[in-house]
Amino acid sequence: MLVVDDLHGGYGASEVLTGTTLTVKKGTLVALIGANGAGKTTTMRAISGGLKPSHGKVILDGQEVQGLDASRIARLGLAHAPEGRKVFGPLSVEDNLLLGAYGWLPRFFGFHAKAKEDLERVYDLFPKLRDRTKQASGTLSGGEQQMLAIGRALMARPKVMLLDEPSMGLAPVIVQEVFRTIRRLKEEGITLLLVEQFAKSALEVADYAYVMEHGRIAVEGTPDELSRNERVIAAYLG
Repeated sequence: MLVVDDLHGGYGASEVLTGTTLTVKKGTLVALIGANGAGKTTTMRAISGGLKPSHGKVILDGQEVQGLDASRIARLGLAHAPEGRKVFGPLSVEDNLLLGAYGWLPRFFGFHAKAKEDLERVYDLFPKLRDRTKQASGTLSGGEQQMLAIGRALMARPKVMLLDEPSMGLAPVIVQEVFRTIRRLKEEGITLLLVEQFAKSALEVADYAYVMEHGRIAVEGTPDELSRNERVIAAYLG
């Protein structure tokens, strides 16, 4: 479903990605873990079109998308819930969600009625958002904003969803709630690539995982294999 092959890229003269290669099969949850600065978020941005790679391929559902604009990649079926949530603060919760569905909704009339079923799905997943549909998104708590970011990505009806550091800055009890949601998405068969600072939590929900160091994959395997790897234990699970 998603293949990243020998990806290189960075910012200006600084090359962050130095040959990243990974695969996310349809209906699986793949975790990408590593230290701060390893290149995880840059990988996500290169996949979703926020950064144009200098070399390598990104293949989404059989089609090469590297170098395409982010809006075009989104229309091809990739949704990105970015690091830091990036909700549109002045807009209401519901307007944020509808923006997530922009790629498939009618352009002028009837978009709210068309999106009703998808909105209900998000509100079922995140009941707190149902109570705040008209509230400005910038006034939500950090946990609620993370729910909104995930919900907005779901509204795009994605083939592949990228979740970048969904637990960042959240209280432990909210982190548990976020991971319960991630498990539910996995159970629904959504294809997911997860970047997460809490390696243990990421491995508990993943089908397969990659460890990134210095802009490339250093170790890969099933969660069971990585949880028994002395190098991974010492660096990320100790």
